[in-house]
Amino acid sequence: MDALSEANGTFALTLLKKLGEGNSKNVLIAPLSISSALAMVLLGARGNTAAQMCQTLSLNKSSGGGEDVHQGFQNLLCEVNRTDTRYLLRTANRLFGEKTYNFLSSFKDSCRIFYQAEMEELDFLSATEESRKHINTWVAEKTEGKIRDLLSANSVYPMTCLVLVNAIYFKGNWDKQFYKVHTKERPFQVSK
Repeated sequence: MDALSEANGTFALTLLKKLGEGNSKNVLIAPLSISSALAMVLLGARGNTAAQMCQTLSLNKSSGGGEDVHQGFQNLLCEVNRTDTRYLLRTANRLFGEKTYNFLSSFKDSCRIFYQAEMEELDFLSATEESRKHINTWVAEKTEGKIRDLLSANSVYPMTCLVLVNAIYFKGNWDKQFYKVHTKERPFQVSK
């Protein structure tokens, strides 16, 4: 898992640098969510597309794009979702596929085994809005209601074949709690 951890670190820093270019605002990302979602896509990629994805994810020849990478993600996600911690950190992956599309069972099985991502079939062809709302409901449930409208109206089309969703929820406890009686609403300013 060391090679995968190194690749994830490189990917995270590269992505943060790219997102920060020309941006004067704060950037908050969950690199593990992004890399695990892209690694699921990598499961179905071949040839030049797979090579480009491996490059983007900083997976070199030693970490490959082979099953060892996906096994590494499986181990990493199990570690992240441990229940014996002082904080609550949960990731959830799900595939929503067009019910008339014939997805390879090997792809669906690998997503389920390595990423705990089940494939749920929806009717994107004739029930796009209902499908979108269903996906938003799943995301809201997985994020304790914090993310309610991930997909905006008209963001799912009849041509949609697959929607891959990754949700992350974190709730931590401060080592030293703020006393609510000593806090009040005030303007927040950042110095130049």
